[in-house]
Amino acid sequence: MADTKEQFETVIRLCREIYEKKLKDYGPSWRIMRPESITDQILIKAKRIRSLEIKKESKINEGIKPEFIGIVNYGVIGLIQLELGFSDNVDMTCEKALQLYDRHITETKELMYAKNHDYDEAWRLMRISSYTDLILTKLNRIKEMENNDGKASVSEGIDANCQDIVNYALFGLIKLTCE
Repeated sequence: MADTKEQFETVIRLCREIYEKKLKDYGPSWRIMRPESITDQILIKAKRIRSLEIKKESKINEGIKPEFIGIVNYGVIGLIQLELGFSDNVDMTCEKALQLYDRHITETKELMYAKNHDYDEAWRLMRISSYTDLILTKLNRIKEMENNDGKASVSEGIDANCQDIVNYALFGLIKLTCE
């Protein structure tokens, strides 16, 4: 699993660098976003990936990789917003936003390591398009829970689905970047 851990760290560094650069440009302006808006932002990115996978052509000079990075970063933002709730104004520093990012990405990564142990790296046998479909499925589940005031009767909660989305996007980035 050392190779997996190294690959995860590589793509997480890539995502964190983009997150940090965007914080410098915009600050944590996302603090005003309600959870449903974050879900929809991730949905737009996942739908674009699926569209590019199907059409095999892009009219905008950006491929799938930046969309997976966006999914990772918005997924972590979603986890932060679930923890803190949204705000009517930007109420945290960039430093605090980075600390929260690091904590949530570490928790999400540790979950993947535990699941990876049990599933014996089955994700490596999957196609990138399957990650996209699983992300879209998880988003539909989250939307249903959001429509039910965030409640699930027997299923995993929104936070667990967000973590899975982040990990599927990281799998896609590993396949696009490290293999």
